[in-house]
Amino acid sequence: MHQQSFTIGFRKLSLLTHQLEASLFLPVDRRKAFSFFEDPRNLFEITPGWLDFRMLDPEQSQVHEGAEFDYTIKWLGITVRWKSRIVNYHPPFSFTDVQLTGPYRSWEHLHVFEETEGGTIMRDTVTFTLPLAAVVIFRPVIKRQLRDIFSYRASRIDEWVRGVMIPSGHPQ
Repeated sequence: MHQQSFTIGFRKLSLLTHQLEASLFLPVDRRKAFSFFEDPRNLFEITPGWLDFRMLDPEQSQVHEGAEFDYTIKWLGITVRWKSRIVNYHPPFSFTDVQLTGPYRSWEHLHVFEETEGGTIMRDTVTFTLPLAAVVIFRPVIKRQLRDIFSYRASRIDEWVRGVMIPSGHPQ
């Protein structure tokens, strides 16, 4: 993966609310990039093993407006249940997942796919609000964890693009 193809940064919006912005260049067309993210089974492929990600309803096989997904992850070493809903679904341009229940007070993840010369730029904007207890104690840990998760994700997506990784639910 080229160093310039992945960028990530954080902004503090308030004491409790932060925003992660990441972008990744993919040398594939927008429809192919979007279709990879439409299949929730691929989330397992791009999530670091140390998060112990588990889909609780593996039969839910397609992202669409109103779709809900239940899973567990290890958050700061504790297994927590996370439920999300897909909103503002506009294939192949964008969709948003919002946390209904989970470790954050709120979590909204906008995925945008922009055509560019030679491929697609995938932009992620995650606006999240930490629980009050996490602000003082865990803020640096959470920021590092999110940076590690999105960096791992970028490297796995790069492997998919190069044909090294064959996703669970995505035809080559």
